[in-house]
Amino acid sequence: MKESYTILGLDETASMEEIERRYEELKAKYNEEKWQDGEAGTRAARMLEKLEAAYSDIKDERREGGHASGDASAFDEVGSAIRSGDLSRAQQLLDAFNERSAEWHYLQSVVFYKKNWMNESKKQLEIAMQMDPANEKYRAAYEKLKARADYSQQTGGATNTNPNVSQGDEQMGGNWCVSLWNTCACLSWVWCCCNGCR
Repeated sequence: MKESYTILGLDETASMEEIERRYEELKAKYNEEKWQDGEAGTRAARMLEKLEAAYSDIKDERREGGHASGDASAFDEVGSAIRSGDLSRAQQLLDAFNERSAEWHYLQSVVFYKKNWMNESKKQLEIAMQMDPANEKYRAAYEKLKARADYSQQTGGATNTNPNVSQGDEQMGGNWCVSLWNTCACLSWVWCCCNGCR
């Protein structure tokens, strides 16, 4: 599959929009050159055939891998749903995939992580790493998950227990803010009670 991208002069991370734009450019170029005399025309005709085959292979591979048509892939849609906090939508999109690639398992792991399902998240990341061992993103996520699990064990499982505060908020001082707010609310309640007793 890498050869197909090489024919287009792109790498495998290219968006479908970039691929289509490059395909149209090369198609126009080879269509013009194929009318030249001699070897130049023959070479352009061969390149045109290779271009068509490569473009077709890339489209098929992306369709089978769960990519949606249009600008954004289905994986991008899942990522967008996760970032916006719509985990049920992210899960629906993941469930709609026919084939489950390493990226699918990674995104499923992220959904589980956001739900605080650490064991399930870890299992999905392990599958992703088995499928694509060279992927640094998966390895970094796994290390982060392990660090959180180790911290949880050291503190007797005392991770973030407030459902209104995400792990990110906790790292940014969210728990301190919630504690302060709870203290203020408690003091206000005591003050109201005392005024009522007068």
